Amino acid sequence: MTVGLDLGDKYSHLKVLDSKGDIIEEGRIRTNPEDFKRRFAGTEPALVALETGTHSPWASRVIKECGHEVIVANSRQVPLITKNNQKSDDHDPELLGRLARFDPTLLKPIEPRGLKEQMGLAEIRARDCLVRARTKLVNHVRGVVKSFGGRTTGANVDNFHEAAEERIPTEIRETLRPVLKVIGELTDKIKLYDKRVEQLCKKEYPQTEVLRQIHGVGALTALAFMLVIADPKRFKESRDVGPYLGLAPGKNDSGEYQAELGITKAGDGFMRRLLVCSAHYILGPFGPDTDLRRHGQKIAQTGKKKAKKRGVVAVARKLAVLLHRLWTTGEEYEPLRNTIRKQKRSAKVNS
Repeated sequence: MTVGLDLGDKYSHLKVLDSKGDIIEEGRIRTNPEDFKRRFAGTEPALVALETGTHSPWASRVIKECGHEVIVANSRQVPLITKNNQKSDDHDPELLGRLARFDPTLLKPIEPRGLKEQMGLAEIRARDCLVRARTKLVNHVRGVVKSFGGRTTGANVDNFHEAAEERIPTEIRETLRPVLKVIGELTDKIKLYDKRVEQLCKKEYPQTEVLRQIHGVGALTALAFMLVIADPKRFKESRDVGPYLGLAPGKNDSGEYQAELGITKAGDGFMRRLLVCSAHYILGPFGPDTDLRRHGQKIAQTGKKKAKKRGVVAVARKLAVLLHRLWTTGEEYEPLRNTIRKQKRSAKVNS
């Protein structure tokens, strides 16, 4: 049997197809682990197809524990689902079931993360929410102070709530003081999350030390990379990591026409943002001389429009490949490995 399951926030709709493709059951169940266990436990093993979404991680785990095979469809890669003119709670589960029954690869299946990885990602994404909230409040204070003729220069993010108060004009100091207090509380909470990240790296994911050999890759980026990828063996080659994280250009070739597209931005946006931040550091004034830096500078100096941005993205893509390579091999990082190889080859040719 094949089961198409359309996950909803309150109710999930399902349709069961037999070996001939006939619908033998349809209905809905409440979207919670208890009702899922009651529905799928003790039933004949089946192939269950569902879409990616907020509920798909726990739902796939519960259904697997009940003895069924689960396919989690990447709906973004299947326009037949997302752009269907007949999209509805009645139609979607049948479509999922028929696609899974005919050829599961049409659903572009993904492997859901385990509970351990999901908990770790929840930790660092909670930190990211606090950082974004603090940034928004800091920018608000800076903007208001400027409108009154003041400046908050010299106050960095970590001590902004203390250093900025003295620079705020007297007439609005009382108005902004509660905002500064919240900024200070957010900073304290962020520091606590930073300690937890370090503890996770040391206790649960010691391999992050291998990834942190690269200047510009800290505990947060290394841990996030391992949690998002989960299993490095899922990729046959390290170069496949770039497209998986949406850092590779899209394709739209038709005959002799080849459109120049931007990156696909598929995959985990949070991880992509961390890699781009690391790329900015590598290409920045404090970045050491490395193959990554030289590669990005070469692209940025082409003089083409948006060349600098393309250089950053190229470094982020190569960084993802390098992180995966270091993770799988455990090798010692050589910043100028490719450059030294080229020099040796040219020396042999000249000799």
